[in-house]
This record gives sequence, C-alpha cells and structure tokens, in this order.
Amino acid sequence: MRVVIGSDHAGWPLKNAVVEHVRTLGHEVIDVGSFDDKPVDFPDIARALTEKVKSGEAERGIMVCGTGVGASIAANKVKGIRAAVCHDIHSAHQSVEHDDVNVMCIGAKIVGSWLAQDLVSSYLSAEFSTDEDCRRRVEKLHAMDAED
Repeated sequence: MRVVIGSDHAGWPLKNAVVEHVRTLGHEVIDVGSFDDKPVDFPDIARALTEKVKSGEAERGIMVCGTGVGASIAANKVKGIRAAVCHDIHSAHQSVEHDDVNVMCIGAKIVGSWLAQDLVSSYLSAEFSTDEDCRRRVEKLHAMDAED
C-alpha cells in the first residue's frame, strides 16, 4: 500500500518513527513534510497530504500533529476525505472497518512511539466492512460531500 504521511512541527519527532514503522510493515511511504522542527501550519500539511489521497497516489494517509485534532479538522475540510483522531487500537481499526476512514490523525503530545506503531499497524491492516449498514452510512457521507 502507498501511505502518505505528514506532520506539523509538533508532530515531527513522532512522524519519523511512524515513517520507519510503515516501511517495516512493507508499505511505500510518501512523505509530505514537515522535515524539521521549524514551525509550519498544519492546514498546509493537511492539504498536501489529502491531495495525495484524493488523487489516488496514496491509498491512505497518516497525519501527526500535537493532538491530532487540528490535523483532523483540516483534513475533513477536503471533500472525499474521512479523517479520524485515533489514540486507541480499537478506533484505529474500527474507523476503517465501519467508516472507511482514509486519514488517521494522531497526537505526538498524546501518544508515544510504541502506541503509535500499534495504532498504525491496526489502521493499515483494517479493511472497510462489507456490512450493508456500514456501506449505506458511508454512501450517505459521500452524498454529504456532494452537497454545496
């Protein structure tokens, strides 16, 4: 799988561990920054990351900021993106299985590298459910995206 990964300056230290872990799982990484601890605005990183997901260049995205909240808000502004803050294993896989989440956001100030690796593994191994209820609900999300 091709996974696009991005962070702001608050998430940058954890992003490096996430990138390494994704590669050890056998996935290809597209890194959209940031590349150091200099201040950067998370909406700019979210835009770069979500463009890769929307275009199909990446199948899923992972954003790391201080709490994951700002990254999630910014990513969810983009039509076709379903981003979720995931700080526990259950949410990391269920967000994909039930809601077809395509961008997981994690907070570097909230989780450490060990938990982040477990979150990433859970998120990337999950598949969208074939359950009729889940499919219907996500179709309703698509319809909401189509509204102006």
